[in-house]
Amino acid sequence: MTFPVLQDQAAGGDAHFVQVDISRSEQVQALVAATVERYGRLDVAVDDAAIEPDNALVSEFDEDYWDRLVSIDLKGTALCLKYELRQVLAQGHGGSIVNISSVSGYRPQGYDAAHVSAEHAVRGLTEVAALENGPHGIRVNSVAPGAIDTPVIRAALAETGQTEAEFAPELSVLNRFGQPREVAQASLWLCSDASSRVTGATYPVDAGYTDR
Repeated sequence: MTFPVLQDQAAGGDAHFVQVDISRSEQVQALVAATVERYGRLDVAVDDAAIEPDNALVSEFDEDYWDRLVSIDLKGTALCLKYELRQVLAQGHGGSIVNISSVSGYRPQGYDAAHVSAEHAVRGLTEVAALENGPHGIRVNSVAPGAIDTPVIRAALAETGQTEAEFAPELSVLNRFGQPREVAQASLWLCSDASSRVTGATYPVDAGYTDR
């Protein structure tokens, strides 16, 4: 496994990339170990990985795809939490972990059983981890994005022949798609001391979609 380094010195940053399949325990452990080796400790983490929803009726879902989706969206998040928590607990100074879930964990839709099931479970996983680790000064929260402008949603527009202006009002009271940076800003707040009283919460970044 190689660990290429990406640096943006103009912004004062240092990013280190490790290619990992988060459904594999040994690879997640290697990710945490590589982080600690490079930076000396782990204080915050954002767990964000998923594959495309299944797009099948419950009566017709593909069992192999179900297993693959759940192994990444749910088990992968759980494995990241497991080994991140071990490291932060060992350090003994507290920390903050954010899981990225989805508004599908609040508002289910058809043809999406595996994804909806996994995202409901991520909410529960977040709450359990928060209860267990709060006494150790570790906060665990979740961000639930709605319609974010990504290649997945752009591909859906191309398939249906719709424009953002036509489709976005169905998913947002702001009548636009969200931007990835808006999910990042919510995650950053939850990682920071500005949210020091918040744990076990899931924050929708959905432009009001779950309020409808």
